[in-house]
Amino acid sequence: MLYAKSKFQKSFAVGVVEVVGGDKVGFGDFLSRGSLSLIQFVGIITSNKALDTFVETKSNRVSSVEILRSCGFSLRLSFICGTDMATENKLKLYSHWISSCSFRVRFALNLKGLPYDYQTVTTFSEPEFLKLNPIGFVPVLVDGDSVIADSFAIIMYLEHKYPHPPLLPQDILKRAINFQAATIVSSSIQPFQNYTVVKYIGEKIGPDEKLPWTQSVIGKGFTALEKLLKDHAGRYATGDEIFLADLFLAPQLDAAIKRFNVDMKEFPTLSRLHETYNEIPAFREALPENQPDAVH
Repeated sequence: MLYAKSKFQKSFAVGVVEVVGGDKVGFGDFLSRGSLSLIQFVGIITSNKALDTFVETKSNRVSSVEILRSCGFSLRLSFICGTDMATENKLKLYSHWISSCSFRVRFALNLKGLPYDYQTVTTFSEPEFLKLNPIGFVPVLVDGDSVIADSFAIIMYLEHKYPHPPLLPQDILKRAINFQAATIVSSSIQPFQNYTVVKYIGEKIGPDEKLPWTQSVIGKGFTALEKLLKDHAGRYATGDEIFLADLFLAPQLDAAIKRFNVDMKEFPTLSRLHETYNEIPAFREALPENQPDAVH
């Protein structure tokens, strides 16, 4: 059983968990870190199926996503308990709309149902931003006193601190495939389509060569990913659940198609995955064009 920790919380703590039996289960979904800043009430009608498990994470955040998966149907309401407390405890993401690295993290945060404050970064050499990440790249995540830079590091941090829903499979081989696919994107594709690199290619080789060069680099990476995933993909990159590989692949596919006009005819698996990703609300909300600093 979970107990509210303040007078305000007690007034709303009407749905604490107590699974004794019967057809209906009431519960409160609490996010408590010091003072509770966000209360999520989730009402479940289980259609004569008892709720067998109730997952609580290390940070005392009950995962409503896990409950949704267990019960299949929910009505979810969120209440912010005090603006000051909510602002103080909410995650902060330093991001740039067109950055595919930031896109990955936005996608992960949305999938895990974690609210965050979007901090626009326009000048990467600003002293205040360099205090957060001396190398001057986005994204950067601030979680209380913790500051994490680099999308891979941020996603691993989120996975360990907020493990539901999981972004890594239990199967050892499938987990390795996820890391391999994510690394192909983060090490062998994305760095070469970075604005600074593409600009340099244009200056050294010629402006007309920038796009063909970038398309060639992306195509080489996509060829490797197509071969890797064709025997592992289900609805998503490595099966029927969204995992780490999808977080890296989805933004890369979006950039390749929209920004660099990559011909996808040779990549049927990747093309199908791209269509599937566009059906996911957490992905659509994370799209570059849907960010507050987007330039249309």
